[in-house]
Amino acid sequence: MVLTVLIGALAFATPRGIAISRLLPAAPALAASMWPVIPTILLGAFCALIMFGLSLVYTDLGTPYTTAAIAAVTLAAAYASHVRLRREDTLLQIRLVADTAQQVLLRPLPSRLGGIEIASLYVAAQAQARIGGDFYEAAETPHGVRLLLGDVRGKGLSAVGAAAAVIGCFREAAHDESDLTSVVRRLEISIGRHSAAHPSADLPERFATALLAEIPRGGGRVALLNCGHPPPLLVHQGETRVLESSEPSPPLNLAALVGDDYRTDTVPLAPGDQLLLYTDGVTETRDQAGEFFPLQDWMRQQSPVSPHVLLDRLHQDLLRFSGGRLDDDIAALAVRYRKAGPLEAGSGT
Repeated sequence: MVLTVLIGALAFATPRGIAISRLLPAAPALAASMWPVIPTILLGAFCALIMFGLSLVYTDLGTPYTTAAIAAVTLAAAYASHVRLRREDTLLQIRLVADTAQQVLLRPLPSRLGGIEIASLYVAAQAQARIGGDFYEAAETPHGVRLLLGDVRGKGLSAVGAAAAVIGCFREAAHDESDLTSVVRRLEISIGRHSAAHPSADLPERFATALLAEIPRGGGRVALLNCGHPPPLLVHQGETRVLESSEPSPPLNLAALVGDDYRTDTVPLAPGDQLLLYTDGVTETRDQAGEFFPLQDWMRQQSPVSPHVLLDRLHQDLLRFSGGRLDDDIAALAVRYRKAGPLEAGSGT
């Protein structure tokens, strides 16, 4: 509207030879990119009315030709607006489906499970993406609180499907199996079946790194089983420690190639200790100079805060460090252990 009024005012104020009025068809053409069909048509009619008023002042402007151009452009703009609205509606439906899928795959975690506080972070590298190959899950089971964080190699629907298979299996196995080794064997079978049922060009290279953690009822320790995943960080009494595996365990879907010798490590866990699990999208975030994000040093600089605040800080600092451009999906779980009360250490109610 501002453009239309400006062109009309200039057309009345400038000499006839400049013919500013010939720019009037541009207004409905631009309106089609933002407005619905009817307002676009009304704007075209308004432009034609301006042209009629100009013809009363200047009789030799070529009014019929400009008016015909306005009418033709308005009709084309109205059709373009109709097509745009249909596509926007389709994209909206797709986004709703993607949001629903994300809620199913990466459902929000409760702020407390058993004797721990917990928070999750998921950031897609692409602004319009909703789900990807990174995954996480947490469950309060008869064996304690069990956590899963992982990353499927690759991107696209094949990675999402593999992540869904792993998460679905974990939700069952975490309650059924008595130890983490049995859980990870179930995950290995699940991703293997999924790969066999959905073959693709990248099948020989399809695997997932995963990190499983278990905090038993009553606490005091955390068991970790690391399947080729970046090691978690533990903050104990203000000191940050990298929990490297004593022996490497194979990533999921590679046990048939390198063996299924899984090793669980146990680390003491005291009230107030904080555990950070993350995917390689965090540590491989680069700044303008190509340097990697110094996660361990960053963790040492953090004051004791809740898991939710810690992940908020991590997200903001990653964006600041990378200049707002994250090149990979990011998933993280932050856990703070607090001493379990009588109910939490007993029946889990």
